[in-house]
Amino acid sequence: MELSLIGAPTDIGAGVAGCRLGPGALRVAGIGRGLRGLGRDVVDTGDIDGPPNPMTPPVDGYRHLPEVIAWNVALRDAVAAELASGRLPVVLGGDHSLAIGSISAVAAHCRAVGKKLLIIWVDAHADINTSAMTPTGNIHGMPVACLLGHGPDELTGLSDQRPAITHDQIHQVGLRSVDAGEKRFLAELGISVYDMRYLDEAGMRRAMRRVLASVDADTHLHLSLDLDFVDPAVAPGVGTPVVGGPTYREAQLCMEMIADTGRLGSLDLVEVNPALDVRNTTAELAVDLVESLFGKSTLLRVTDLANPPLG
Repeated sequence: MELSLIGAPTDIGAGVAGCRLGPGALRVAGIGRGLRGLGRDVVDTGDIDGPPNPMTPPVDGYRHLPEVIAWNVALRDAVAAELASGRLPVVLGGDHSLAIGSISAVAAHCRAVGKKLLIIWVDAHADINTSAMTPTGNIHGMPVACLLGHGPDELTGLSDQRPAITHDQIHQVGLRSVDAGEKRFLAELGISVYDMRYLDEAGMRRAMRRVLASVDADTHLHLSLDLDFVDPAVAPGVGTPVVGGPTYREAQLCMEMIADTGRLGSLDLVEVNPALDVRNTTAELAVDLVESLFGKSTLLRVTDLANPPLG
């Protein structure tokens, strides 16, 4: 499938400025070049537009709600257009509040074409806060809640139905910083979570085998990849780093197992913050992980032999 890069240069939902520079850093790190080197047809659609970050305090539990809505409407429309054209959208963020718009578009597309949607949310954080629970009002901590119908109407209603997704369509991997209210909410909703204790005890391979167990020919996989998923020793350029995350190889295994399914249909790549990075290390890691998602491997596998590189 052909790939479309969609830049979303905003940190409107974040507490720390800087990830608005993420799309540029990912391009400098060679994301387009790397994917083309794997034989992919890649079109960079440029950046969507939206309002600047006013850096104002929360109002009724939300920071920058009108601006977050504007960015997510624009991204929803951009992602929907690429899906309708038969292309695989790769969102270059930007903060994780953008997943509300991207996944709203993906969910509507899957319902329209009769595909089963499975979302893999890899992140240090649960991102399932509400205005009543949030300690900060930052909406990049709320996208999962909004997608499940818990949030302002303007965000919960971005898809073709409300809620955009159901709890059984999402698996969360790598969690290690979860607010008290989020812990209760995750348990009440019954969301599938593979936190760092699970990964420590059972390993990434077992977690991903369970996450991917239901994938079949009718599945559309959406990966929402927050770079703070990876340990900050490997990925320092993120706004909300949390120690004790997956190693480089564990993160690569996660990507490679998703690639092995051949069912990846859309991707969010978010929370790369060049202002906090060291010589673009985190953007380069992100590109490395994305290349693994699209077929880069150490050795030829059975699928590689059946589908040799283009050209």
